[in-house]
Amino acid sequence: MRIAVTGSIATDHLMTFPGRFSDQLVADQLHTVSLSFLVDALDVRRGGVGANICFGMGLLGTKPVLVGAAGNDFGEYRAWLERHGVDTASVRISEVLHTARFICTTDADHNQIGSFYTGAMSEARLIELQHVADRVGGLDLVSIGADDPEAMIRHTEECRTRGIPFAADFSQQIARMDGDDIRVLVDGAAYLFNNEYEKGLIESKTGWDSDEILDRVGTRITTLGAHGVRIDRKDEEPIVVGCAEEQAKVDPTGVGDGFRAGFLSGLAWGVGLERAAQVGCMVATLVIETLGTQEYELRRTHFMERFTKAYGEDAATEVRQHLGA
Repeated sequence: MRIAVTGSIATDHLMTFPGRFSDQLVADQLHTVSLSFLVDALDVRRGGVGANICFGMGLLGTKPVLVGAAGNDFGEYRAWLERHGVDTASVRISEVLHTARFICTTDADHNQIGSFYTGAMSEARLIELQHVADRVGGLDLVSIGADDPEAMIRHTEECRTRGIPFAADFSQQIARMDGDDIRVLVDGAAYLFNNEYEKGLIESKTGWDSDEILDRVGTRITTLGAHGVRIDRKDEEPIVVGCAEEQAKVDPTGVGDGFRAGFLSGLAWGVGLERAAQVGCMVATLVIETLGTQEYELRRTHFMERFTKAYGEDAATEVRQHLGA
């Protein structure tokens, strides 16, 4: 099964200020604020939901196709992704814009001041999925993740027109989209990903209740944080999968992307929905134990030992045959 993942490609520049922002702010001078913070540390991490999901799928050996837009500064990031099994040949490189970038400073009280530069991400709307499909010999599923909003709508409409199954996964972009746009992204999706809060927001903005949404999508996957995931389908009993036991809770950033990487890999292997969700939960556990969204390792023996402990020998036997060395 050939899966393309559309979504943002970005780098995160994270800095730490040892003091408190509040100590530097003068209440009656906020209208003319001009401050510079001397920071102690700079951590540059690879990110973006499309790239994060593809990284995890690459580790699982499912050879995902990353579809998105980046700048001329993407060279080192591209090499990293390709080394970890990601097809990056369909990434559009902007001639004038840098790769999207999140710049954030955190103070001693964990308050943050940040800026997000969309950069080349805005050119994702210029990508034609048919060219991607022609290059790789066809697409069985396109996962449409958080990206330039116009790109998300264009990719969805193209999938619908060309009869390519698609997954709706707009996560962070849901806040800026209105009901009309969300209805376009949801209607006809083979899979709809959301967390509990997004589930309510989708229903509120579209005016569709849960049953009406299940009339329009094949499968709805709702992540439940520490409680795992629930999978709903029309006129069928829900499937609920719990999380694998974590060894430490280091950083929750990218956990949802890790789940999607595992779940989509399960679909690529052809295993059932429950098994795919179990793989997703196991990858999500690896992510939360690691600082950074693409810093975790997936060692087959270690992965299978923990997977077996969490989900049993029958589940492990089925997954083991698909997981490469």
